Amino acid sequence: MDTEVERERVSERRALRESIAYSAVLGTVAVLWGVLADSRVLLFDGVYTVLGILLSGLSLLAAVAAGAAPTRRFPYGKQAATPLAIGLQGAALLGTLLYAAADAVIVIRAGGADVGPGVVLSYGVLSALAALLVWWRLSRICDSELVGAERAQWKAGALLSAVIAVGGAVALGLDGTRWDAAVAYADPVLVLVACVLIAPVPYRLMRSAVMELLEAAPPADVQEAVAAAVQHARTEFGLPEPRIAATKLGGRLYLEVVFVVDGSWLVSDEDAVRRAIIERLASLPWDLWANVELTTEIGLAN
Repeated sequence: MDTEVERERVSERRALRESIAYSAVLGTVAVLWGVLADSRVLLFDGVYTVLGILLSGLSLLAAVAAGAAPTRRFPYGKQAATPLAIGLQGAALLGTLLYAAADAVIVIRAGGADVGPGVVLSYGVLSALAALLVWWRLSRICDSELVGAERAQWKAGALLSAVIAVGGAVALGLDGTRWDAAVAYADPVLVLVACVLIAPVPYRLMRSAVMELLEAAPPADVQEAVAAAVQHARTEFGLPEPRIAATKLGGRLYLEVVFVVDGSWLVSDEDAVRRAIIERLASLPWDLWANVELTTEIGLAN
């Protein structure tokens, strides 16, 4: 296995383990603080963070599965574990948001909740700073897709905490004024605002996972790199426009390039074309599985 790829996987697992540890500490603090303050928005933030432990564990299992060598039962490995884990993360997060939003509506219909705005403000500030610190820390360790999903969760958590802090500040400003009655609704309204702001995160996670599992074309920058490598080989060997198919699944990039040629070409010629394309794509951060063919029958290129 390529040494660089192995180093990336080791860093990925380290980042996921650290994320689990941070989630355990911050989630426990948030839940206890929410229970003591009788605040649903603090409980929601705590549950969101604790949920991250389960999702990080799932990501860690996916990283181990994706990094395992191919077997007789799984001859292409288990790269699909990566987008599957990301999709499950998005689905779990979406379910949490829906439950929290429904609970907030119930509280609003019941006349609000008596929560000290100062407590909400102080928690929001401290939690946002902690989440941003973890987000920054993970970016320093690894930049894989699974860690990217983790960072998206921590960034969403920081946004949620910032909303909590702003809402707490507004409620604190209204406390004791003629709009004092609105303070009771601050807690559930903050939950609803947070749900709306975080909603794009699970959508993006699930969309990217579904696209990969359905073998969609890779991102535009990857397609451009493939096109440039193929064009280089065409120029070097005088080849016609080929049929190109590419898709990305987890940490692997699958590529098929078929040229319809005239005359006679040796197997060594085909190897040279394949090597020229592979070498130009060696800098991509994925395990490349490339199939490059030369054929004289156009029907075999379809």
